[in-house]
Amino acid sequence: MAGQGPGGSAATRGGAGTVAPLDGWAVAVTREEGRWRAVAMDRGSLADLDAAISALRGLRSTGAVLGMLDVDDEFFVLVRPTPGGVSLLLSDAVAALDYDVAADVLDLLRLEVPDEDEADDDPWPEGDLGMLADLGVPADELAVLVEEIDLYPDEQLTAIARRCGFADELAKVVETADA
Repeated sequence: MAGQGPGGSAATRGGAGTVAPLDGWAVAVTREEGRWRAVAMDRGSLADLDAAISALRGLRSTGAVLGMLDVDDEFFVLVRPTPGGVSLLLSDAVAALDYDVAADVLDLLRLEVPDEDEADDDPWPEGDLGMLADLGVPADELAVLVEEIDLYPDEQLTAIARRCGFADELAKVVETADA
C-alpha cells in the first residue's frame, strides 16, 4: 500500500479531519571522508517531523547530514541536524494548511500557519535558505530553486542534490523506493 513504511507505519496527511496515505519519499544523505552516501528513510518521516529528525540524528556522521522529504509530490522539506538544534526549510508554507508535517516545520521555526485566504497565493518558502551554503548551494541559489514553481518537488530536490554533488546517489535510492 502506498504510504506504508517498512515497519508498517503509514505516512498520512492531516487537515480538515482527513487522514490519507502520503506519496513521496524520504532520503537521508551523509558525507564522510569526501564521499556522499544516501539511504532511504522510513516513510513515516513524511508525516512525522520528529521521527525524521531522530532518524537523521541517529546517523551520527562526522560530516554533513541532510534529510530530503518529498511529501505527497506537493512540497519538500529539508532537515539538517546541527549541534544546537536543527535547520529546516519548507518549500511551501501554504502546505501547512493541509499537511501536519508542514505545520510542524512552521511550529519549530516559530512561525504561524498561513491563513486560509493565503492558500491561493503562490507558494513561498520558510526556513533556513543558507543551510546548504557549506555544501555548495548559497542561499540566493537555493531561493531560486525553491521558488521555481514550474518544477515538481522531486525535480527541485534533484537539482539541489546535483548542485551539492550527490544526484546519482539520490537517484539510486529514489528509484529503489519507487520500485
